[in-house]
This record gives sequence, C-alpha cells and structure tokens, in this order.
Amino acid sequence: MKVTKRFVMLGMGTFGTALARKLAANGCQVIGVDSRRERLEAVKNEIHECVIGDCTDREVLENLPLRDVSAVFISLGETISLSLLATLHVKELGARQVVVKGVTKEHGKILEHLGVDRVVFPEEEVARQLADKMTWPNVLDFLPIDPDYSVAEVAMPASLSGKTLAEANLRTAIGVHVMGIKDVLSGKFEMFPDGRRKLLDDQVLLVVGRAEELQALRELP
Repeated sequence: MKVTKRFVMLGMGTFGTALARKLAANGCQVIGVDSRRERLEAVKNEIHECVIGDCTDREVLENLPLRDVSAVFISLGETISLSLLATLHVKELGARQVVVKGVTKEHGKILEHLGVDRVVFPEEEVARQLADKMTWPNVLDFLPIDPDYSVAEVAMPASLSGKTLAEANLRTAIGVHVMGIKDVLSGKFEMFPDGRRKLLDDQVLLVVGRAEELQALRELP
C-alpha cells in the first residue's frame, strides 16, 4: 500500500508556496499555514489543507499534527526573530524533522544550535546550481551525498567517445566511479556497466566522486 507523506509548511511566501506546490505535485499532503488569507487562497485547490494563523503562536501550532508529519518546513521571510520563535515552538512540540529557510549565516548557526535538521539558503543554492550549469553545460545533474562526495550526470566527453569503459579507465585516470550509462536516444539505462561497454556520443555517464575529481571529468574535451 502506498504511503502518502505529510508535511506542514509554516509560511506561504514565495519559497514556501513553491515548495508546497511541488510537494503536492509529487503526491504529498501539505498543510499550509500563514496569517495572510490571500496567500492561502492562491493554493487552496492545490494543497491538502490551509490554516490561517500566526506561525509563531504556540496555540496555533499545538493544533497542527506536528508529531505525525514527515517534516515541518519553516519559511517566515526575512524576520529572523519570527523564524527562531517558530522553530523553538515546533521543536518543543515534538516535530520529527524540521527544515528552516535561513536568512543569514548567523541565523543558520543559531538554528543549528536549536537542533534543526537542515537549514536551507534557496538563493545561494540556486545560484550555485546555475553557475555550475553555465560553467559546465555538459553536467546535466548534480547531487551532493556527503561533504566529500557527489553524484553527477555528465554528457559524454568527445575525447572518450569510441573507447571502452576499460580503455577510458576513469577510476584510475581521474578518480571517479562510473555507476551507470544512459543512452539518450533510447532512454535505456545500464547500471554498473562492465569494462567492455563502449562509450558513445549519445550517452550520459552517471558518476560519483570528490569535487576535484568531478571537475576534472567536466573539463575533459
């Protein structure tokens, strides 16, 4: 039986609304909370439930299923004091996972001391992703998996086309591990290909490696 994930979104500004809509589109149930009725009116037909109320009011928060949802997101604009107050209440009320939109690095440090699970800086993250895509257009997707390693989808460098995976020897030459190869035209994906697999122009490599190793792969001609 499919389990539908449930989330609470405190603050339905630009970021909160965009995140709530995407979660709902992914099949999740989202409870959106905001003191401004017009913000909730804009999404009332897209998310599971809308609650008009002050996100820093403990009584309002006590009436939300904070303990039962997969995560609580807090996005209360640029007012740091409101964000911290809402975070404090949510943590005390037993939320299992708390993700907060950060305003400044100092704000982020305070949130970490309060025990939040993740602090996000959307503008910075989008800027980094856009800069990487513009700098290395052959990198189709990029996912950090820990402080050292990331997974990336990289369009086949021309210098590798025509070689076998063994001949390319990317693990020794660069340090990246090839986890899969996708044929762009057919959509066929091969997980953990062996060394005899021939590399072609219309393929995408799924690789894992450290930042400097992935950069070396990006820079191959």
